[in-house]
Amino acid sequence: MGVLKVSEFTFHVVPISYLDHGDYISPRSERKSGFMKWLSKLFRGGSNRGRGGRHLHEPAEESIVWGAPSRALDDRARAQKEKEDLGHAMALSSAEDLKRPNAHQGYSWGEDTEDDYSKAPMDTLSSSAHPPFAPTPFYPHEYRRICGGCNQEIMYGNCLGCMDTYFHPNCFRCHSCRYPITEREFSLSGKHPYHKSCFKELTHPKCEVCFQFIPINAAGLIEYRCHPFWSQKYCPSHEYDNTARCCSCERLEPLNIKYYRLEDGRSLCLECMESAIMDTGDCQPLYHSIRDYYEGMQMRIDQQIPMLLVEREALNEAIVGEKNGFLHLPETRGLCLSEEQTVTSIHRRPRIGGHRLIGMRTQPQKLIRKCEVTAILVLYGLPRLLTGAILAHELMHGWLRLKGYRNLNPEVEEGICQVLSYMWLESEVMPSFQSMPSTSTASASSSSSSSKKGAKSHVENKLGEFFKNQIANDSSPAYGGGFRAANEAVNKYGLRRTLDHIHLTGFFPV
Repeated sequence: MGVLKVSEFTFHVVPISYLDHGDYISPRSERKSGFMKWLSKLFRGGSNRGRGGRHLHEPAEESIVWGAPSRALDDRARAQKEKEDLGHAMALSSAEDLKRPNAHQGYSWGEDTEDDYSKAPMDTLSSSAHPPFAPTPFYPHEYRRICGGCNQEIMYGNCLGCMDTYFHPNCFRCHSCRYPITEREFSLSGKHPYHKSCFKELTHPKCEVCFQFIPINAAGLIEYRCHPFWSQKYCPSHEYDNTARCCSCERLEPLNIKYYRLEDGRSLCLECMESAIMDTGDCQPLYHSIRDYYEGMQMRIDQQIPMLLVEREALNEAIVGEKNGFLHLPETRGLCLSEEQTVTSIHRRPRIGGHRLIGMRTQPQKLIRKCEVTAILVLYGLPRLLTGAILAHELMHGWLRLKGYRNLNPEVEEGICQVLSYMWLESEVMPSFQSMPSTSTASASSSSSSSKKGAKSHVENKLGEFFKNQIANDSSPAYGGGFRAANEAVNKYGLRRTLDHIHLTGFFPV
């Protein structure tokens, strides 16, 4: 079981108020219209008339006066007329501005409001010391904002302030998908921003069975199951929701792959199906090659022990009638019989119908005891290497009984049988035999090499490594603990001396 703590950095992206670069200058406003010239001169003319009107006779001034009032008017009537002219001029100016296109539409500079802009013409007209529009303000270099994405100055428009810098909205992008981040929340890993969905895709584990994100438990942790050899991660719920599991390699059936269904209810994955042995006839060459392997180690088995492939039900029935032996739970895959029984064996292999194996033919067979061992039974439908490992284990049981090893405790008998099974797997999987126990002679190596049918695929070698791992890490006291004690003795004293010590004392040498 695995548990992950969810550690996702989530930050809030707050859009900066639009940058304050001063008043916008329209190119058209840089050129005074004839009307504005007239208005400024009107102000100067009005001022002169206020001081006596002595400059009306100047040619430059007379050419722009329309219908000036006569000198006979008093000062009060003149002031009222000037006020009406000023109101008319302001109305014309407002109408002209309304016709002019808004050059900065869609942008808001700084924190100015519409009221500020409506007051601007009045402020400009009320003072003759300033031009109608102020020049573009100059910002020193230390006050300029540089985009953290493109490294260019942010001149106008919106900008985002985050991660101690500023960005153009289009430059603030996800480090995974490279698309702009437009949400107000994002995830940060190191110095790289991510969409929350992209960050979850990268860091949150997915179930390899249903392909969904593994849910978070009540404690806020990501809890999942993980196979110790295949590293297949999956939701804890798949252990009890009837998800199919391969009877050979123990992997769960993913949603996108369909496992084969055997007639006795077991499931078989596609990789294990490639080398599965389905009937007794197909298994005979493998059985004889393992007997040759024993002979190569000076452990010849003279008696012809019958070997049968059976269904799960037939194997369980045989177990009930067997008095000797120790069973490997939760499921026994092989059995060395010492009692006379009638067993139903697989006579003809099934054929594939869709993703089911159908049409298997069985026949009952009476097993008569001719020696200490009646027969060896092995579960059908298992890959070649697993079938061979079971045969090597059960043949060792037969050898011990035929050679007079009596009343051994389960740890000793099952442990030494597991060592022979492990040794055979090593000879099949490993390219060399350097890691084999010292008792493996050259003749054993040549015998094993002759039993191989060409080079094995990577898939089959991986399965062989898995079966070895199962033996080495078995948690049961008899099979797991017994193997580790037996393997230590064999590596230290050799197989022959270990067997002699067991025959004399009933225990492993220490």
